[in-house]
Amino acid sequence: METHKNWHEKHSESLSIGNKIADSVANGMGSWTFIIIQTILVAIWMGLNLLAYVSHWDPYPFILLNLLFSTQAAYAAPIIMMAQNRQNERDRVQAQADYKTNIDAKLEIEALTLKLNSLEVEKLDKIIRMLEEIEKKS
Repeated sequence: METHKNWHEKHSESLSIGNKIADSVANGMGSWTFIIIQTILVAIWMGLNLLAYVSHWDPYPFILLNLLFSTQAAYAAPIIMMAQNRQNERDRVQAQADYKTNIDAKLEIEALTLKLNSLEVEKLDKIIRMLEEIEKKS
């Protein structure tokens, strides 16, 4: 039995491993979970460096932390842009599939309308013939 794949399944299968990783990273970085975890880690980082008695690995103004954020942003921005480009492609493919479905539905509705019209004409013709026969008999 042959199964038909929808546009989403076909699109998902066409993605490379790099594209799938980029989508996962973008989905992760665009979540509340990521924001909350990052906020907690930053607070811990700053707290440990402000309260450390012996060794401040990143003393105020937290230059190493700023470097880490800059590096994260340098990699995150293009990865998120790649994911957005693929989302745009998915939207375009979905719009094309929707358009094709709408055209097919329109053609089918037109065919059904023609069929119903012909059935109505046939019924009316039959009624007229029956009335004519009744009129001839009387």
